[in-house]
Amino acid sequence: MRFLPFRLPRLSLAAWMVLALAAGIPFGLAAPEAAERIGFLSALFLRLIRSIIAPVLVGVLIRAIAGAGSLRSLGRLGWKSVVCFEVATTIALLAGWLAVLAHGTGEGLNLGASAEPPGDRSGMGLAEALVNAAPASIVEALAEGNVLQIVVFCFLFGIACLSVGRRAHPVVELADALATVAFRYTDYVMFLAPIAVFAAAAGAAAGGGRETLEGLAGFAVLAWLVQGGFLVLVLVGGLAVCGVPLRRFARFARAPFVVAFATTSSAAALPKTLENMERFGVPRRILGVVAPLSLSLNLNGSTIQLAMATVFIAQAAGVPFGWEQQLVLLLTLKLTSKGVAGVPRANFVILAAVFESHGLPMEGLAMLLGIDALIDPVRTSVNVVSHCAAPAVVARWEEEPGRSGGASGIPDRDSPSESGGSA
Repeated sequence: MRFLPFRLPRLSLAAWMVLALAAGIPFGLAAPEAAERIGFLSALFLRLIRSIIAPVLVGVLIRAIAGAGSLRSLGRLGWKSVVCFEVATTIALLAGWLAVLAHGTGEGLNLGASAEPPGDRSGMGLAEALVNAAPASIVEALAEGNVLQIVVFCFLFGIACLSVGRRAHPVVELADALATVAFRYTDYVMFLAPIAVFAAAAGAAAGGGRETLEGLAGFAVLAWLVQGGFLVLVLVGGLAVCGVPLRRFARFARAPFVVAFATTSSAAALPKTLENMERFGVPRRILGVVAPLSLSLNLNGSTIQLAMATVFIAQAAGVPFGWEQQLVLLLTLKLTSKGVAGVPRANFVILAAVFESHGLPMEGLAMLLGIDALIDPVRTSVNVVSHCAAPAVVARWEEEPGRSGGASGIPDRDSPSESGGSA
């Protein structure tokens, strides 16, 4: 504003959502009746988010699988990469799930169950759920929002495209275009996010009171602890077990880590990741296969967040899940985590799909948006360190027996004379 003697700072969307959360909670405590009347603002935003679930899943999953090259070109490197990714993401999923389950962070928030339960899907047993995962009609699955059926179809369709080779290139381009347009649509919808966060936070505070603020704060702290624990124990520990020189790796991974922490976008850190991992000693033939796959299949920080958010909202809403339902949820999260793009808040579209499919209240999604800006830096940083670690591990795995560091290009010991550069 020109008439002011100083210039107002331009706030990011994430900052606006944090401010909306901070304003919505006291508003709900002070004026609970008014908070209930503005609840439609959150419902409007969530309906728009739900409208883009199917295009995002179809575009991103088919693009990720079919765009990997070809089954023949992937060969040994591709399958070694996939093994590394699946081990890491499974540990990440279980770490996030068990941490919230053990801590009980969401208990006592009185969020309320979903007003639109998904029929019998959330209560079916494991065998029935696995049978139901096979789509009889993809059109029907898209119309009903059956996430597991959509994901299974996309995986099989993507593998079919991968096996066909060059003739499937137009399909891959179509999936890429669909994903790009879907996330642009999501960007437009996200402009309403601060208003939705304010309304959702006010409504939750009116119903849950002080416990709402404590629960959200506890979830944010727990998320940082779990992400940090995974970074140190799993990623750094895995590198040590594989014989990767840790101090040297830290020097080269530092710049991508800082970029990811500052921008909350793993895509923004990609150029530095590729440059520094090549300077670290990962051969181009390995980096060229592992790095692109890692961007879609090795998002450990996002996988942790998906698991934690699901259990947190289930506890807050008082939705009980037996062990069979938990296995179905874990399977759904495991598959849908492959559709989390390396852009801010992309994981909320995936969460919306899971919530709707399993009868969890969508209002919880708007609440989580308010504190996401506090968690996003560490989540994205864990994703990027995973992208750095995977090529190094696969390079070590590719070493020929009896050769010391020569096959992979990575020296066996730290070299104090080399530097990874600055951010």
